[in-house]
Amino acid sequence: MSHPNSNGQDSKPVIEIRDLHKAYQDLEVLRGVSISAAKGHVTSLIGSSGSGKSTLLRCANLLEYSQSGDILFEGEPVKWSGDKLHRKPADKKQVIQIRTQLSMVFQQFNLWSHMKILQNVTEAPVTVLGRDKAEAAETGKMLLQKVGLGDKFDVYPSQLSGGQQQRAAIARALAMEPKALLFDEPTSALDPELEQEVVKVIRNLAEEGRTMIIVTHDMSIARDLSDHVIFLHQGKIEEEGEPDTLFNSPRSERLVQFLSAVR
Repeated sequence: MSHPNSNGQDSKPVIEIRDLHKAYQDLEVLRGVSISAAKGHVTSLIGSSGSGKSTLLRCANLLEYSQSGDILFEGEPVKWSGDKLHRKPADKKQVIQIRTQLSMVFQQFNLWSHMKILQNVTEAPVTVLGRDKAEAAETGKMLLQKVGLGDKFDVYPSQLSGGQQQRAAIARALAMEPKALLFDEPTSALDPELEQEVVKVIRNLAEEGRTMIIVTHDMSIARDLSDHVIFLHQGKIEEEGEPDTLFNSPRSERLVQFLSAVR
């Protein structure tokens, strides 16, 4: 997929991860993973359950802390204190800034059930970014329209289908005006029919040239929407490249097996 700004002129990647290691006690989940997400590009992470895809995304967003390796946001490295299992970010302000700039869309929507949809979308811009309430509401309505929920401002999440809730979650992520969007299995909790509504929204964002990293089990998302696909196996990058190459002529035996299992 070519984007208006994917001419290679963009200087620093929005997110760059170098040699990241992450373990839960004795279980090594990431074993030296390096990825970078260029501005305006869509990167998909594929691999079987337990390969480390979601963990990598959560480490990029500092929802979880890695034990070693570097994370850079627009060329600026995350500052750490402590080491190994005691390593954590040293600068709270930096963490907030990064989390604000990398909006995450989760598998289970994570909408606030006690708030109406529009309020779900405007809450963080008002409380975190200090946006004016009326202005945030205007933007929120526009974003909900953009994801096809123009008539749902005033309902609660429980009154929406799963596909609608996920689209509301995408509008909420966009309301933060992030530098990149991180999607963690955005369609895996949905029926195939509802999945297509969400894929359509993600496709539109890709066409707008949004920077996205998508963890997905849906090979059509990885194949059709990505500039770059990374296949993770047991916490390492087994193979990566352009979707055409990766899907049509995989080199590694493991990727061949994986693709034949998911097709």
